[in-house]
Amino acid sequence: LALPLLPLGAHDSSMTLAAGQSDLVDINTATADQLKMLPGIGDAYAEKIIKGRPYARKDELVQKKILPRATYEQLKYKIVAKQK
Repeated sequence: LALPLLPLGAHDSSMTLAAGQSDLVDINTATADQLKMLPGIGDAYAEKIIKGRPYARKDELVQKKILPRATYEQLKYKIVAKQK
């Protein structure tokens, strides 16, 4: 049995990706407080995101004019639009 060893402090990219995916904010179910933890999102944008639900895709935030593209670009890798 052979296990790959990583130098102390090194990270396996697959482990990092898996851990990062669990940190994504679901724009279809997140509370206003959870949304406000995202970059560029305050009370007004959080309320608009919630009122615009449901979303089939996260880029609908721009298509539905919920967020400006610049704001969306800051947070697009931190969000997901999960389906029920």
